[in-house]
Amino acid sequence: MNPPCRDPRFARPDPGGGTSRKRLSSSDLFDGDQEILIEHAGQEYRLRITRQGKLILTK
Repeated sequence: MNPPCRDPRFARPDPGGGTSRKRLSSSDLFDGDQEILIEHAGQEYRLRITRQGKLILTK
């Protein structure tokens, strides 16, 4: 099991009104493409938009 992420950019919102999550638009991420590559912990993942407009993340 991975240790919890302590990076404040990925903090979960505090119900009491504290830190909020970073929000990104998929159109900003994909910039017109149908697939992007994401590197995480030395591994490469593919995030793609399906024909139905859904997102699929695969390793």
